[in-house]
Amino acid sequence: MARITAGVGCSHVPAIGVAMDTNITEQDYWKPVFNGFEFSRQWMKDNKPDVVFLVYNDHCTVFDASCIPTFALGCAAEFPPADEGWGPRPVPVVKNHQKMASHIAQSLVLDEFDITIMNEMEVDHGLTVPMSVMFGDHGVDDEWPCPVIPLAVNVVQYPAPLGRRCYNLGKAVRRAIESYGEDLNVVIFGTGGMSHQLQAERAGLINSDWDKRFLDLLTEDPVAASEITHLEYLRETGSEGIEMVMWHVMRGALNDDVREVHRHYHVPASNTAVGHIILENI
Repeated sequence: MARITAGVGCSHVPAIGVAMDTNITEQDYWKPVFNGFEFSRQWMKDNKPDVVFLVYNDHCTVFDASCIPTFALGCAAEFPPADEGWGPRPVPVVKNHQKMASHIAQSLVLDEFDITIMNEMEVDHGLTVPMSVMFGDHGVDDEWPCPVIPLAVNVVQYPAPLGRRCYNLGKAVRRAIESYGEDLNVVIFGTGGMSHQLQAERAGLINSDWDKRFLDLLTEDPVAASEITHLEYLRETGSEGIEMVMWHVMRGALNDDVREVHRHYHVPASNTAVGHIILENI
């Protein structure tokens, strides 16, 4: 059967993608950000997944106020990079593992998660930036090292799902993947955050102490982490810190006991705290 062997938590700051695309990662401002992913890229080579299941949020590129699915699973054959106002990122088209994606869709619905099924979808920096930092530079004419199954979570328009709901969704995703007959190694990504606010009086807010405590809880007490309220995210991590609920999908899909093999935290990166963690099942 297929199995989830590890989880990756990763910020998806759009400026990180710009830094890679414009070859400025060695500049003094950016070098500390990317140094923290050197271990991760080697780890990905050493533990090469057959499939990545990637949880991210669309930034009003595909979904807007006219259609706001809470959870949208990509079931198309491929997902082209979206034009977010300055042209698509020069990265490969994302190829899906359609058979597994369809199996997961059926399993989740029968497991009482009402998933929106997307048979056509572009993907923005929420997905492509984590792929770039974890797998390294890949140009338009290249291919990503493995297929990617995307799950978009609404954290842009109120109401967003609770952390507890996302954690339980992760458990359902695990059940779906483990019931898939092919022997495949799956790594699950939870992306977004960490603390940041992009507008109004608290623009530029970063709460490093809170972020680091969140990473500790993610490893040591994921149930307690999943119970963090929307109000606490808003108060302590800014209006965009709510993106961290997506990390609970990743953590819910792992064993209760995990091994933390890498952690990276850096501020600032375009007024955002960059957080990253790799957890392996024990």
